[in-house]
Amino acid sequence: MFRVVTLNANGIRAAVRKGLVAWVEALAPDVIAVQELKAFEEQVPPEFLNMRGFSATYVSARKPGYSGVALLTRRAPDRIIREIGMPDMDAEGRFVRHDLGDLSVISLYAPSGTSGEARQSVKYSFLDRFLPILAEMRRENRRYIICSDVNIAHREIDIHDPTRCSALSGFLPEERRWLDAVVDEIGWVDAFRHADPREKQYSWWSNRAGAFDKNLGWRIDYQLISPPLQARVRRAEIVRDPRFSDHAPLIVDYDL
Repeated sequence: MFRVVTLNANGIRAAVRKGLVAWVEALAPDVIAVQELKAFEEQVPPEFLNMRGFSATYVSARKPGYSGVALLTRRAPDRIIREIGMPDMDAEGRFVRHDLGDLSVISLYAPSGTSGEARQSVKYSFLDRFLPILAEMRRENRRYIICSDVNIAHREIDIHDPTRCSALSGFLPEERRWLDAVVDEIGWVDAFRHADPREKQYSWWSNRAGAFDKNLGWRIDYQLISPPLQARVRRAEIVRDPRFSDHAPLIVDYDL
């Protein structure tokens, strides 16, 4: 079984202090994709930086304590791509890709628009520019697993209160239509939803008191996969316990 884990760590140093390394070692995944490192590579705790058995690539933002992604694979990559080709987004450390034979795995951290209109405009700009990149990937003769905090909950089933949240960044109609295009038009597969159609399955909770305990969450973390991999999905799980950040790890097992 080929096990892929994606996690927005909301600070890799804090996540390691909360036991992330021991959890990963017990889980024994083949791929670990991390978003929101909030650290330069030299600031990543050595026990995570030097985990045995992995080839690791870290891409940091130029701004200290901000954004950043990591990708760790048990197989040494044939090729590493550290840039998405958008200078503004690459400066924020949002993309890293490992090519493993005919399989490519990606760790992607999409911008958030929750801080205000300026960043929402940045988010829309990213989405507009990334959509044709996704379409081009689909035309390639490769298999892809894109592990991402997309910062969008797709459908009403993916959020605890779709009516109240419909005016909030992350569940705006324009954002949801973008995911419609990704899944319904271009043809990417939401691996978690393929494996688990249940309600109240969320991957992020506000830090407001009681949100996690009451499961008032959003599902904004994804593994988007090429259609040929859909039949290879065997299991998917959002892990609520232990907690390493305000996001939960998403695990998908593939029969490769």
